[in-house]
Amino acid sequence: MIYTSTRDAHKALSASEAILKGISDDGGLFVPSSFPTLSAEDIDELISMSYPERAAKIISLYLDDFDYEELLEYCEKAYERFDGDPCPVVKVEDGLYMLELWHGPTCAFKDMALTLLPYLLTAAKRNLGIEDKTLILTATSGDTGKAALEGFKDVDGTEVIVFYPSKGVSETQRLQMVTQEGDNVHVAAIKGNFDDAQTAVKDAFNDDELKAELAALGYGMSSANSINLGRLVPQIAYYISAYCDLADSGEIEVGDKVNFAVPTGNFGNVLAGYYAYKMGLPVGKFIIASNANNVLTDFFNTGEYDINRDFFKTASPSMDILISSNLERLIYEATGRDDALVRELYGKLKTEGKFELAPETVRADVFEAGWADEEETKDAINTFFDLDDYVMDTHTAVAASVYNDYSCDTEDDTPTVILSTASPFKFAPDVFYALGGHEKDPYKAIAKLQSVTALECPDSLSELFTADEIHNTVIDRSSVKEAVLRFAEGKLK
Repeated sequence: MIYTSTRDAHKALSASEAILKGISDDGGLFVPSSFPTLSAEDIDELISMSYPERAAKIISLYLDDFDYEELLEYCEKAYERFDGDPCPVVKVEDGLYMLELWHGPTCAFKDMALTLLPYLLTAAKRNLGIEDKTLILTATSGDTGKAALEGFKDVDGTEVIVFYPSKGVSETQRLQMVTQEGDNVHVAAIKGNFDDAQTAVKDAFNDDELKAELAALGYGMSSANSINLGRLVPQIAYYISAYCDLADSGEIEVGDKVNFAVPTGNFGNVLAGYYAYKMGLPVGKFIIASNANNVLTDFFNTGEYDINRDFFKTASPSMDILISSNLERLIYEATGRDDALVRELYGKLKTEGKFELAPETVRADVFEAGWADEEETKDAINTFFDLDDYVMDTHTAVAASVYNDYSCDTEDDTPTVILSTASPFKFAPDVFYALGGHEKDPYKAIAKLQSVTALECPDSLSELFTADEIHNTVIDRSSVKEAVLRFAEGKLK
């Protein structure tokens, strides 16, 4: 499998090269030159497999410089860190299911890929004979940061630096990052929002002077964000696995279409599903769910992508994003792999803050989009608990609310899977408030939420509140380059 750039189709890299680079030198993202096919017979074969076996099989179709047995070993090691089934499908009511992606070490869906990425990156270096250390540079809106820190903690030959918006994550998310132990982990808060952090990190990847200075220190750069191919490909597997589980339980027959409702900000989670669809997974609709930062909803409904708008801090902070990086990969496919057009559009985004495409081009008959405000998100949490005895976090609730609107508007009765992206205990004050309580202190809110729901909070979350805060660096966005060098030189902690 050859990988090329969304902004230069003449690039030709192996999977190992794409994983190590993270982002193309031209600022584009790496995409497969073609999509492997998935037949009904292939799905039948996957049904009898465990999740690590399914994941290894699907990933091997994309990463063909790794063999299946090697990938299976990595998947087994990664997913044994999860609490039981890594991604169970839970039936909520007839025709409606939750794909729970938060049973990993940091209680969010980012674990599905970031427990595996360290193995892939280490093996990619070995495949290419590279001995330099790798500096993992990552921006986070809350969940990626902790998952990257935990995944790469004490991995030989790597250092990981995470930048998060100082006022843009929940207190539990902040504590997960600032209490992270490990000799090779570094965390800094950026004064600003996630888009500021993400843009600064992307600029660092395209800074030739910074790359030269890091090379002199013995480092090459890579990323743990979903711009990295090694982060994206493992996410394809859980869409296909969910379909297999539905078929295995008799909820559907192989060949039946399924809808997926996905809460998203950076579009990586939806894009992974779209790649599964391009492989042949029978999908009816992807229902794209945004919060008040509804730039994606507007884009899919009007064709205009415009970031010149108010930015809102919401109860679903991991979705508080206006610049959705992985949208570029979709646009590349939707425009017939027109790299010149992608360069033009993203040039406009950088200079004007907007661009436009015909909405029928991007919707591709498979995307629907909507958004939920804070009250609608709160109502979804309360309604699902009241009617179905199911407790969801604020991000999942955005998707549940948008799905309900879609279902009522269209009367589409296709079996639908809502992607549940985080444990409700990660956002306990807001979930408890939605259920009629009042408690701003996250530690106390966890205890009260346990009492109301009879659910058990994961130890990894409840123990945060007595852990020492290790990382206290706060910087301006303009200081990211300096901070990266100082972390690499060991002058910051």
